[in-house]
Amino acid sequence: MADAAERVVLTVAADSPVRTALDRPSYRQYLRRSRDGPVRPGETWAETAPRGCGTTEPISLRVAAVEGGTVLGPETAIEFEYASE
Repeated sequence: MADAAERVVLTVAADSPVRTALDRPSYRQYLRRSRDGPVRPGETWAETAPRGCGTTEPISLRVAAVEGGTVLGPETAIEFEYASE
């Protein structure tokens, strides 16, 4: 993938009850597969994340930065920033 981004930074609410799930490599892999394709700063993604005991939590992920390309690919590093808003 020639224009795959090296890194994508996503912003999520600081009080999100799913912070632990977001830090798992499996969740980042899920995002790479489900959001495979073009990505732009400012986009907001409506997602769900595991909360435990088979439950999920709806979350909003805002694309804060895209570095080194324009496409979310299988090798793109995904980082989370936690915003107080």
